[in-house]
Amino acid sequence: MSEEKNVSAAEKMLGDFAPRLLGYTDNVLFGDVWEGKELSRRERSLITVAALVAGEHSNQLKFHLNYAKEHGLTEAELVEVITHLAFYVGWPKAMTAIMIAKEAFEQEK
Repeated sequence: MSEEKNVSAAEKMLGDFAPRLLGYTDNVLFGDVWEGKELSRRERSLITVAALVAGEHSNQLKFHLNYAKEHGLTEAELVEVITHLAFYVGWPKAMTAIMIAKEAFEQEK
């Protein structure tokens, strides 16, 4: 009997189209970087969400909001992060992010 391979989200999206980028994503970013011992996964998620909001990287934000919840952050904490960031990175970026969060959290229910 053959073992089913655990397929990452990146692999589902990229398949054979960009194998090197896929390797970096799965092995370096979500392997080595996310597994560092200096910060918890919860802390890494908080930092990542903040960076994505600040950089207005809305295509990645929905995934990382849900990933943050898997790492122990609550919806209320994530809403507060976005609210706090409105004053540091700009209102439009925060409003875009909060709409993405609202949609992501509603889909979970």
